[in-house]
Amino acid sequence: MNVADLLFWLFAAATCGGAIGVVLSQNVVRMAFWLMVSLGSVAGLFFLLSADFLGAAQLLIYVGGTVVLLIFGVMLTASGPYLKLETRPTEVLLGLAAGVGLLGVLVYSVGAVNWRTVAAKLPEPGPVSAVAGRTGEIVSSETGQSVKPLGLALLGVRADHPERPGYLLPFEVISVHLLIVLIGAGYLARAKRRVELVADRDGE
Repeated sequence: MNVADLLFWLFAAATCGGAIGVVLSQNVVRMAFWLMVSLGSVAGLFFLLSADFLGAAQLLIYVGGTVVLLIFGVMLTASGPYLKLETRPTEVLLGLAAGVGLLGVLVYSVGAVNWRTVAAKLPEPGPVSAVAGRTGEIVSSETGQSVKPLGLALLGVRADHPERPGYLLPFEVISVHLLIVLIGAGYLARAKRRVELVADRDGE
């Protein structure tokens, strides 16, 4: 087992463990911590797959966006009813059923693909011209040329395969996701402010 395999199993275990910690925790602060561990480990898996753009997007959007907004929501509602969430047995059963169903879909999807055929269709790495960097090491001249095609693909234009659709829909879904998280944080903050105003009126 080399270092890459060891890191893969480490990140995979942290991802699964963090997800289980989110489900089992009833304290919102601990949920946010375990969620950060799980999402950060997913970013580590992306980096191991040489998907630097996806790993950076995972860190910026989910770890840096969703979790930070969640933590701010917890800080703003620390004295409210949202600090500790008690899960009912019916909610546990529904969540377990949804998780098992999603696991079944993923297992079926992985098993339905002939990975040898997919690997055979992958293009062979062609000769890459190399140039000397500032520090003297050999650096590929194609370094840093992946942002432009990825940006065009997020806008719906595939520069590598014009006949295929882009990723405009997932890009918009992420935008809506961040908007919903922001609205939820504002709602939690407003709920706490309303409780404080009612308490002040009763005190008077």
